[in-house]
Amino acid sequence: MKTFSTIIALAFSFTTMAQTADNTLSKAEKKAGWKLLFDGKTSNGWRGFNKTVFPTGWVIENGTLKGLGTAHGDTGGDIVFGDEKFEDFELTIDWKISPGGNSGIFYHAAEGPQYKAPYATAPEYQLIDDNNWPGPGKLEDWQKTACDYAMYVAPENKKLKPTGEWNTTRIVFTKAKVEYYLNGQLTVSFVPWSEDWTKRRNSGKWESFPDYGKFKTGLIALQDHGSPTWFKNIKIRKL
Repeated sequence: MKTFSTIIALAFSFTTMAQTADNTLSKAEKKAGWKLLFDGKTSNGWRGFNKTVFPTGWVIENGTLKGLGTAHGDTGGDIVFGDEKFEDFELTIDWKISPGGNSGIFYHAAEGPQYKAPYATAPEYQLIDDNNWPGPGKLEDWQKTACDYAMYVAPENKKLKPTGEWNTTRIVFTKAKVEYYLNGQLTVSFVPWSEDWTKRRNSGKWESFPDYGKFKTGLIALQDHGSPTWFKNIKIRKL
């Protein structure tokens, strides 16, 4: 049973967290080893996938990293945090998407002329407007928000906020276990490179992508899939 002083301390902690400004790190976060990947003011550290410059399809707008949705299809507009590669990590990102929108968060992405987009190598935490998907075709369970795209399905009762409102994604990656969270709720859990993972990887969508999921370290990437998307509070720590 919690004492009154413990409850007060917890309340103070939550209040302090709530008061932390966007795109900043608290003293506790800094002490715990968190790193800020977006300062809310500049594109420092970010560039186009397979490019050396920050693309015109992204802007800094009101403290957010905004994808304008200018890419045609699923290639050409993605960005990477190019300053550092990550292996085992914990990543948190706040995001919102436009009506009917589609995007994603990638990790362990590799670059090279043989890859036209991060998804050729990188697992994806899917971001999409589940409730207003315009098509073409039916939105399959493995394509919905908070899935490990085309690999592991998120539950139907996930805590997805209405389109246009901010959601929080958390990804915890270790070689022993991977966990995806949406607004504090666990949506996906799996063991990377396990027998089950390999079976899924070698069937369906990824059969024609020989390097998908191959790399154990790589870049963080954000997808432009042709619809406006906003990101802020992009934080990571190595595990």
